[in-house]
Amino acid sequence: MNKRTLLSLCAALLLCAASPAWLLADGHGKNRDRRSECGTLPRNAAYDESCGGCHFAYQPWLLPSGSWKAVLAGLDDHFGNPVVLPDDRRAELAAYLEANAADRFPSRRAEKIMRGLGSATPARITDVPYILHKHHELDDSVLKRPSVGGLANCPACHTTAAQGVYDDDNVIIPR
Repeated sequence: MNKRTLLSLCAALLLCAASPAWLLADGHGKNRDRRSECGTLPRNAAYDESCGGCHFAYQPWLLPSGSWKAVLAGLDDHFGNPVVLPDDRRAELAAYLEANAADRFPSRRAEKIMRGLGSATPARITDVPYILHKHHELDDSVLKRPSVGGLANCPACHTTAAQGVYDDDNVIIPR
């Protein structure tokens, strides 16, 4: 192995070793939590189709696995609507949601969600204390705007919600 190849290999290894700290960084500006933005959250076509066909397909790391289990167990009355899924589809969704839930997904934001929950298992993302805290300055009149439609409609204001990026830099509150 020549010297140039060895130096390139060392540089690549150093970059990989430094990546977890960068990926798990938190805050605003240059050290944002970029875990989902970097594409490390695996997409699941069954989830996108089954859940995203009716509402925003929330990232699994927004709720703990216990909450996702409860959501799937209550699909006969899913917030007022029955959802019928074949057993194999339900099992696939359960595996995806559990593997990527807030108590298992390695990011600062998921850690903050879990820290705020204690032992609670909220049924709704809008009941997560961390999310409520992040939106506490919003006036109810903003959430009641037809263009916003409530706290559950993340993409109304978070322009990069579909990519799992909820930074203030990407917020545009519609009129």
